[in-house]
Amino acid sequence: MKIMVNGEAQQMQGRTLADLLIELGHGDAKLATAVNEDFVPAAARADCVLEPGDRVEILSARQGG
Repeated sequence: MKIMVNGEAQQMQGRTLADLLIELGHGDAKLATAVNEDFVPAAARADCVLEPGDRVEILSARQGG
């Protein structure tokens, strides 16, 4: 299915947000995620079923000073 990830079109094979993160190589990384502008906590990613055209944002923490 085709979705948007951080503003870019992406094909994915899985159905859930957790599947997408694995496909993108993020696996168990500490990330913040949102689907269609709604925050999705890590514990809910396996239950978050994506639909064609959904907009997913994936953000990683940055350190610095």
